[in-house]
Amino acid sequence: MLRHALLSAALLSTFALPSYAASPLTTVAERSGFLQTGRYAEVEALCRQFQARYPKQVRCVEFGRTPENRPMLALAVSNTGALTPAEAARRKLPVLLVQGGIHAGEIDGKDAGFLALREVLEGKAAPGALDKQVLLFVPVFNVDGHERYGQWNRPNQRGPVEMGWRSTAQNYNLNRDYVKADAPEMQHMLALVNAWDPLAYVDLHVTDGAQFEPDISIQVEPVHAGDPALRVAGTALRDNVLADLARQGSDPKPFYISFAEEDNPQSGFVDSAPNPRFSHGYFLLRNRFGMLVETHSWKDYPTRVRITRNTIVSLLSQMAQHGAQWRQTALEADSRAAQLAGATLPLTYKTTEKSHLIAFRGYAYTRTPSDISGALMTRYDETTPQLWTVPLRDEIVPDLQQAAPKAGYLVPAAQAGMVAAKLRQHGVAYQVLAADWGRQPVQAFRATQVAFGAQSFEGRQTATVQGEWQDEARVIGAGALYVPVRQAKARLVVALLEPRAPDSLLAWGSFNMAFERKEYMEAYVAEDVARAQLAADPALAAQFHERLASDPAFAKSPQARLEFFARRHSSWDERLNLYPVLRTDVAPVAAAPSAQ
Repeated sequence: MLRHALLSAALLSTFALPSYAASPLTTVAERSGFLQTGRYAEVEALCRQFQARYPKQVRCVEFGRTPENRPMLALAVSNTGALTPAEAARRKLPVLLVQGGIHAGEIDGKDAGFLALREVLEGKAAPGALDKQVLLFVPVFNVDGHERYGQWNRPNQRGPVEMGWRSTAQNYNLNRDYVKADAPEMQHMLALVNAWDPLAYVDLHVTDGAQFEPDISIQVEPVHAGDPALRVAGTALRDNVLADLARQGSDPKPFYISFAEEDNPQSGFVDSAPNPRFSHGYFLLRNRFGMLVETHSWKDYPTRVRITRNTIVSLLSQMAQHGAQWRQTALEADSRAAQLAGATLPLTYKTTEKSHLIAFRGYAYTRTPSDISGALMTRYDETTPQLWTVPLRDEIVPDLQQAAPKAGYLVPAAQAGMVAAKLRQHGVAYQVLAADWGRQPVQAFRATQVAFGAQSFEGRQTATVQGEWQDEARVIGAGALYVPVRQAKARLVVALLEPRAPDSLLAWGSFNMAFERKEYMEAYVAEDVARAQLAADPALAAQFHERLASDPAFAKSPQARLEFFARRHSSWDERLNLYPVLRTDVAPVAAAPSAQ
């Protein structure tokens, strides 16, 4: 890594380093020739120094504290004087949130962001862009991970010499946490997002992977999913940034540059629509743009910082030119979303098998067995560029779909506290029933199959269920939540509360207790119950004997045979496998004002 960083110093001419040396707002990265990156104390100092240098244009904001009690900092930047959420909203300015260091070893965004910010404030880049928007720059999201500092924290990345760690101090991967929001850092970020309502949220990363020439990928949503009109705008945002980067010498791609088959270049690439655990999959549910930026880890640090800086400058320029129009499109998408009650919505997407060949700039390579691992390994020769012809699968279509309820979701009082806290984190509106609503016709979901994750994932035991919504009558008591679909965040409501959605509260294990049997009938009791039932109900007896004859597995299982009768006894728990969220086609009247 160090060798590559030293060799890359020759590339620094694009940064005009002598002029930077005179500026008090330079970073450790710049002063070291982009061999190193600074510690978090530098972020704290620069946040204060930018505000001191540009008091009318920059405000340094602490928006939370990490589990290790470090400040989470953002810089609000604008020439308009709109340095608070209220003022930005009053002036109807688009807000661009650029976030670095969610994976703190992938730290290009921090150094590139400070570099771009200084150049824009000095009028050297994106002239006039800050007259038409607010830039909200979060240099490091995963602050505690940033300070878990060392060499080789990213062994497949070329520079800087030392860097931070991928996960937080509590070992959360923040880019799996947008919907479940378990990490304190994510909860603070969502509060920042709720306050500022950024039109675009830009998540700066460094990808892993093979060796090839393309240096960055830009993925935006809504493009494949979300509001149709916003997809058009999202495609324009993506394509405009790609074009800007190409004009500056990059070879950018609109898909994640990871082989369809690991370590096999000829397998090509597969595009996809992200789930909302990821940043760019989450923001489409809020009718806002999410952009995933991935520089290529095999490019050296100076190159990656330069390209990330170019991306930020492009975004500022595009937002200055189109932000007002895109903001209006997003607000119209909010209005359309509030009309989605009863509409069929995709919960998941899939990439079809349809492919087309693309030319892709790689390197000559060999694939031979390794005498270390014994596996077939690909080895690249970076001195020999080679144009590959490989397949790209990029046709993305809806997969699992579900009609939204005609009114909304009901959460019984026993689960209301947990669900309400999660809804508040996301800024989702709900109401609390102030009085009993009585027995109401609702839709209930009873799981016919339940599968739990075999091991912990991001601190959770995940769950997947099969089943369908069915009409039932159930008592709705005081203290229950009513979550209307008729709100701007309707897609997020459905993603959180539909049981088969991939990142729903159920999928992340929040309701696992509903699928655990707690009351049992002892076998000797069940034997007597079964005989009594058989004697009292000839039809049941016929059904039992038919099942014995037609289902060998049932016939061989004493537990299944006894459960056949236990399920028909009044002691059976009718709530077992009942998802503790209901759907209603009628809004309740006995509801307190919105808790938002």
